[in-house]
Amino acid sequence: MLPSYASPVERVWFYLFRGFNILVLLFLVSPLLAIIPLSFSADSFLVYPVKAWSLRWYEEFFTSGEWTRALMNSFIVAPAATLIATALGTLAAVGLTSSEFPGKSLIMSILISPMVVPVVIVGVGAYLFMAPLGLTNNYFGLILVHAALGVPFVVITVSATLKGFNVNLMKASANLGAGPLTTFRRVVMPLIAPGVISGALFAFATSFDEVVVTLFLAGPEQVTLPRQMFSGIKENISPAIAAAATVLILFSIALLLTLEWLRGRAERIRTLQH
Repeated sequence: MLPSYASPVERVWFYLFRGFNILVLLFLVSPLLAIIPLSFSADSFLVYPVKAWSLRWYEEFFTSGEWTRALMNSFIVAPAATLIATALGTLAAVGLTSSEFPGKSLIMSILISPMVVPVVIVGVGAYLFMAPLGLTNNYFGLILVHAALGVPFVVITVSATLKGFNVNLMKASANLGAGPLTTFRRVVMPLIAPGVISGALFAFATSFDEVVVTLFLAGPEQVTLPRQMFSGIKENISPAIAAAATVLILFSIALLLTLEWLRGRAERIRTLQH
């Protein structure tokens, strides 16, 4: 809020800055606003203006064999990759934040490298590594690589949560006779749960949206929803792609709302600790 004692220059700057932010937001959101109406078009092509409205493309998306198979594959790969990434990322974050040892910064850099390395390089490297092992064209190899892409998000969010963790709670648990596993399960995990769940949601979104690595590793039976959309754009631009994109937009909004709720919960827990 602008304070009542602000000078005219400060008021002008305040409104200019807010106006610029709104324009940037509209620029970022405009592609979404453009694709949603096309998903309700009755035409057989992506064309403006929309002449007639229909739900035929949503019907095709939810009933077509290709789209339902791609959606099912995404819900096979993404949850499995999320479970692996969450377990490994949480353990890594706890280990890295609970003690000091030589090479800690190097290990952290390696763990978050999949986030900063171009995904094309990750795809090529994963293919060259997985192909001799026979892990291409199957779910297992695809899930492993998707999990590796999700681990950095879990490590970062859980590490951020542990930064504000009160270690005296662990000492109190040990003084009361609880072992390390009991302390982690009964004391640490409930308090860092918002960070763990947030990291898991980021890992899930990363896996669910990933297309480049999937192009390198997946076979015809492992086609995920993003890869099906990519193939559809190359071969036949159908408004069913717009319907799929709209469903993904709604799904992403639901994830963002969940993350915001978790952020608020984490803030309340941190306040109670102090």
